Amino acid sequence: MTSIRPMPDRDRLPHALYRAEQVRNLERIAIKGYGIAGLELMNRAGAVAYRMLRARWPTARRLVVLAGVGNNGGDGFVVARLALADGLSVRVLQLGETERLRGEAAESCAAYRAAGGVPEAYRGLPRDADLIIDALLGTGLERTVEGIWAEAIQAVNDQRARVLALDLPSGLHADTGRALGVAVRATATVSFIGLKQGLFLGDGPDCRGEVHFSALDIPAAVYAREILSLRRIDWDQQGQLLGPRPRTAHKGDCGHVLIVGGAPGMSGAARLAGEAALRAGAGLVTVATHPDHAAWLNLNRPELMVSAVAGPKTLEPLIARADVVAIGPGLGRADWGRRLWQCAQGSAKPLVVDADALNLLAETPARGADWVLTPHPGEAARLLGVRVSEVEEDRPRAARELQRRFGGAVVLKGAGSLIQGDSQRPPAVCSDGNPGMATAGSGDVLTGVIAALRGQGLDAEDAACAGVCLHAAAGDRAALRGERGLLAGDIVSALRAVANGIGEDECRFD
Repeated sequence: MTSIRPMPDRDRLPHALYRAEQVRNLERIAIKGYGIAGLELMNRAGAVAYRMLRARWPTARRLVVLAGVGNNGGDGFVVARLALADGLSVRVLQLGETERLRGEAAESCAAYRAAGGVPEAYRGLPRDADLIIDALLGTGLERTVEGIWAEAIQAVNDQRARVLALDLPSGLHADTGRALGVAVRATATVSFIGLKQGLFLGDGPDCRGEVHFSALDIPAAVYAREILSLRRIDWDQQGQLLGPRPRTAHKGDCGHVLIVGGAPGMSGAARLAGEAALRAGAGLVTVATHPDHAAWLNLNRPELMVSAVAGPKTLEPLIARADVVAIGPGLGRADWGRRLWQCAQGSAKPLVVDADALNLLAETPARGADWVLTPHPGEAARLLGVRVSEVEEDRPRAARELQRRFGGAVVLKGAGSLIQGDSQRPPAVCSDGNPGMATAGSGDVLTGVIAALRGQGLDAEDAACAGVCLHAAAGDRAALRGERGLLAGDIVSALRAVANGIGEDECRFD
């Protein structure tokens, strides 16, 4: 008899992300195709959550479970029952009438009662809770949270106890990551069966806290029935794209990157992009910049080659010698920048397009087969002719539309930067990075990193994925000294160690 191999629970999070409907389908397949009862899955979920909270908060003695009337509430009743059996103080505060509980959720509530528990109607949160379990709404939410549900979520966010969200923070849209009016800001989230993509999009990173995952011992074969909707990527994974260099390597093997930008008053952007390209491994970097400051742009970084460029005639020979062109940092939208953009756009070289080059592209849209576009939400909105709020409402949709209209690979920057390529692979979302990276010049650093990896032989989509993750991991390394006050130059300083897999205790920043 063939054994059924369960999907393992990894120490690290899986890279497959799913929409809510896909996870529900996986659950249906496990129940109908493999004979795993729905109540058994609920008991497994509650047990996983309880083990996790005991390991994470071993001194917590007073638990409050906020329970809704769906299966998410049923998971909460399992946690409450197990906590009671352990001798902890547990209160289950019910939102919605218990008479509305159906199926497995009703059975879990009955088991909690049989163990001596008594659900209470929600009338506010007690002040003495050590830990709050969010088991209110789960993954089925599609409309704005209102009334007592919104009041309860706001009360959770206003108090000081730790919060564990079951499957998904209540109020967060499972697919887009939008907070539907108000969403729980959890200390940790334990997700079941399949990781919901909304945990890594939009407001998800602000609401989820630490993310834990369990497949609930569902057979691995079940997952072959659903194509993941997004790939979660990080530097541990993407760094494998950069193998060791041959001992015979020379600078010409490692790519010649041309940075085009730095209008008067904005020379720092081009400088940051150029230095980031060097730190990410480019063999040669030339910065084509405005004559007003070309003579001193590399005073403290002599490894950068700098050329004064007055217009297309002086830019064309530089493009001819380069392997990849990154255009946009500090470019401006005056006549100088426009003419350089038109020159670069008309070349046959791979491009990385950022900042004002994206704004110029928005004015005269075109498709490119071999470029990487790196818009932030404001630039994405201009490219698509929509409001920024429309981009943020559904970031995967915006990234898909950008790629469809403009071709190449698209990096939609933000918390959980998205990469949409033209391959058959699902789009990717980076789970590295931190809020300290929301600082002037950070995007210019990313431009240089992606250009360097493109110049070292990665195709546009791989360079975008690896570049976003390297940039984010370097930002995380720099943030070890604090997020507030982090500078783009700090990210540049961390790039070399991160790209070479050198730990914080093995090196110091230059």
